[in-house]
Amino acid sequence: MEIMDNLLSTYLGNTCDEETLLLQKIDRETHLKETMPHMLSGHYQGRLLSMLSHLIVPKRILEVGTFTGYATLCLAEGLAAEGMLHTIDINEELQERVQRYFDASPYKNKIAYHIGDALTIIPTLDEIFDLVFIDADKKNNLNYYQLVLEKVRPGGLILIDNVLWKGKITDEKPDKQTEQVIQLNQIIAQDQRIQKLILPVRDGVFVIRKR
Repeated sequence: MEIMDNLLSTYLGNTCDEETLLLQKIDRETHLKETMPHMLSGHYQGRLLSMLSHLIVPKRILEVGTFTGYATLCLAEGLAAEGMLHTIDINEELQERVQRYFDASPYKNKIAYHIGDALTIIPTLDEIFDLVFIDADKKNNLNYYQLVLEKVRPGGLILIDNVLWKGKITDEKPDKQTEQVIQLNQIIAQDQRIQKLILPVRDGVFVIRKR
């Protein structure tokens, strides 16, 4: 099940700001070189991330799940002048190429790129974050959420990707992965420490504001 058909997706992409040439390059090379290019945030969702970042003007951003760095650079667009973005990914095979993308961007001195297990790295970051984007292995999304909530300032945002799971969250007999997404959504929906809503963008983005 596709949440949005191709015609509407194309229309949305045509009515928002354009990608930079570097983002276009990352998109193209990701689709040419990666076996799961759908993991890329893409144009429209990238503009959403950029818009939210610009609205907050964050001094500190945390991204869990770098992949090829597309969303990283979109989030970095709204950083405050003295801002810093920490991004974490487990896949060291992509490190060299992704670092080249970061070095080619205006934000090369504002991105700290960590390779390793996010569950281990997050507790070592001595930061209070204004904005967090979680887009990594779905089985650990609840663990990531619980870890980062205490590191987010009151009024800060946490964004979690893929929470509609291609519409499978409404299946009568969900598979194990879908059950994990459903459990995450239910726990967040009941959490009184936050304001929350799901935006039906691509595969669903949970927007969470810490009270």
